[in-house]
Amino acid sequence: MAQIRCEIVTAERKVFEDNVDMVLAPGIEGQLGILPKHAPLMTSLTFGELVIHRENQPNEFIAIGGGFMEVGPEHVIILADSAERAEEIDIARAEEARERAQELMEQKQREDVDFARVEASLRRSVIRLKVARRRGRPRERPPERREMAGPQE
Repeated sequence: MAQIRCEIVTAERKVFEDNVDMVLAPGIEGQLGILPKHAPLMTSLTFGELVIHRENQPNEFIAIGGGFMEVGPEHVIILADSAERAEEIDIARAEEARERAQELMEQKQREDVDFARVEASLRRSVIRLKVARRRGRPRERPPERREMAGPQE
C-alpha cells in the first residue's frame, strides 16, 4: 500500500514523523481523512483527536489543540498549537482539569470568569481524556474507503 509522510510539530518539539497509510485530522468543519496522493490542501485544525493509521500496526492517537495542516500528494505537515500522544497524557491531571472547568461553567453568574477560556479548557481536557483512554485498546479499523458517486440518472 502507498504511504504518505506525516510530520506533527509544535513550537516546543516534533511530536511525530513517519510514513503512514492514513491520517484522520480534526478540521474546523469536520474530520478530514488524508490518504497518499491527496490533492494539495491547507486548512485550520480545531481541538480534537488525530488518528494515524499504519497497516499491521495499532492506530496512534494524538490530542491536538488546534493549528494548521498542509497536505501535498506525498506529505502531511501539521503545525499544532499543542499535541500529546495518548501515552503522554496524565489521566488524573486531565480529569481534574475537566472537573474544575465543569464547576466554573456551572457558576454562570460570576463576572470574574472568562467563560470562553473555561469552555476551551473543558473541551481540551475532554479530548485529552478521550485520547488517553484509547491507550492499550485493540487496533481499530479505519473507515471504509468509498468512491464518490456520480449524478444519478
